[in-house]
Amino acid sequence: MMLRRARLEDMAALARLHRKAMRETLTFLPELHTAEEDQAFFEDQLFPNNEVWMVEEDGRPLGYAAHSPGWLNHLYVHPSHQGRGVAGALLAQVMADDDHLQLWAFQKNDRARTFYERRGFVLERLTDGEHNEEHEPDALYIWTRPAE
Repeated sequence: MMLRRARLEDMAALARLHRKAMRETLTFLPELHTAEEDQAFFEDQLFPNNEVWMVEEDGRPLGYAAHSPGWLNHLYVHPSHQGRGVAGALLAQVMADDDHLQLWAFQKNDRARTFYERRGFVLERLTDGEHNEEHEPDALYIWTRPAE
């Protein structure tokens, strides 16, 4: 496995990975976008407004993380590679770049919530989901680098 910064030529493959991870691991969410809309989001929003890191193996993306100052906006791993250290490597890279991070996780996503809590993220608040497009209850987590 190799961790590296994503390039524009990785965008289409990462959009496909995102869609597969969403559909197979977050089955409680409604399908709101087409594959074409996902690709447009990656082109118009995700890549221009985030630093994107990816893990690949044999030229295939296994997972990616997208972050902007103070925020982890995306962390998705291909379903067949979950539980193999991909998410941990991506999160470690993002945490190395910032002293304070916030992220949103869906309340029903117990696996992600446990993953973040084990890495020092603390639950800040729960919402009813009124302000996310899925209208699914979510949780805000915060992490601050410990003082040395």
